[in-house]
Amino acid sequence: MSKDPQHALRQHVLSLLKSTDAHTGFDAAIARLPVQKQGVRPNDAPHSAWEILEHLRIAQWDILEFIRNPKHVSPKFPDGYWPAAPYPENEQSWSQAADAFRADLAAFIHLVEDENTDLFAALPHGTGQTVLREAFVLADHNAYHLGQLVFLRRLLSAWP
Repeated sequence: MSKDPQHALRQHVLSLLKSTDAHTGFDAAIARLPVQKQGVRPNDAPHSAWEILEHLRIAQWDILEFIRNPKHVSPKFPDGYWPAAPYPENEQSWSQAADAFRADLAAFIHLVEDENTDLFAALPHGTGQTVLREAFVLADHNAYHLGQLVFLRRLLSAWP
């Protein structure tokens, strides 16, 4: 039995960040999307798959850095949270963005797993935000945009 008074809540938050109980997970949402479709905006869609992937990566990185670094400066909203172009710069860009997303998610999960992380403590450099609040924002944001990505892939006839 854990002596961590936040153990049960911590496990629920970790499940929310890691699981695919109610939606498609990150890896399934991005898997095997043909390179030629990564920058396509079908039927006047506002974003391409590349733009959504990059937005997910940038926003998650920003949330994580906000928690870890009191001197972190967030990108300018909203433009700083989206790539400049609808398509990746090169064929490696997609996998590099996906790897960065996975690494930041793993770091966030590690932060929540750490029993020394007080999920309820206000971040000293914030305006009342807590790790718990940021975990909820992250999970909600990721789920929303992963849903968009799946829908977009269906429009592109690129969903398994």
